[in-house]
Amino acid sequence: MDAGPHSVEMPEGGSDDAGAGAGDELPGWKLVWNDEFEGAKGGLLDASRWVYETGGSGFGNNQLEFDTDRAENASLDGNGELTITAIKESYMGRSYTSVRLKTQGKFEHAYGRYEIRVRIPFGQGMWPAFWMLGVDSNNVGWPARGEIDIIENIGREPDTIHGTLHGPGYSGTNGIGAASKLEGGKRFADDYHVFAIEWEKDVIRWYVDGKLFQTRTPQDLPNGSKWVYDHAFFLLLNLAVGGQWPGNPDVTTPFPQTMKVDYVRVYDRGSR
Repeated sequence: MDAGPHSVEMPEGGSDDAGAGAGDELPGWKLVWNDEFEGAKGGLLDASRWVYETGGSGFGNNQLEFDTDRAENASLDGNGELTITAIKESYMGRSYTSVRLKTQGKFEHAYGRYEIRVRIPFGQGMWPAFWMLGVDSNNVGWPARGEIDIIENIGREPDTIHGTLHGPGYSGTNGIGAASKLEGGKRFADDYHVFAIEWEKDVIRWYVDGKLFQTRTPQDLPNGSKWVYDHAFFLLLNLAVGGQWPGNPDVTTPFPQTMKVDYVRVYDRGSR
């Protein structure tokens, strides 16, 4: 999840929702990992699936929040959803709290379909994202092992989401990506939507509610750049506050802000 504007590629039409149903059925795919966020209201995340990445360093983007492991910032709602909450409060020297989750060391995978059903928030300075980093990123430095942004939104663009690749020679504001925009003044925060990528050898495709809006291959990279999407990645899910790309919250931004996650699922090719 790195700051930067991205090129725009509009999808043809769009629906309110798409994806597998309440179960894990998805024709042509086999479920290999998922979290349906079942559990008692107020319960914490499954520690066998997720790791809390805590801290208030700004994560290289000048984000304003301190990311915690508290139930106040991430908890089950008792109805099969995860609620991520960004709060305006003084905490550990920062003015906001939120959550940054990852599957590093728990689930790392190459290729397949990666899908989330989520209702994102809106408001100046908000930055929800579902994304991926290549394993060993901590050891070799970003973006040598690659980053895949499945969905990012900045609050001042409530009708637009972005999907982007960051790698060596094409990162930050030079990331390779595209945007999908709702029609008729609709906002992504008004309803749940399914965001997904399908990642195969030498190709990654982005979808919103079952509609393809972007395809990337090694031919899309700058001359001399390396396609680094041939190894395992781990998942990240977070709600950032402020930063270089979205800018900071202002007087128009309500708090607390909530992101509601229905499920996260990962599939491989093949029949069930």
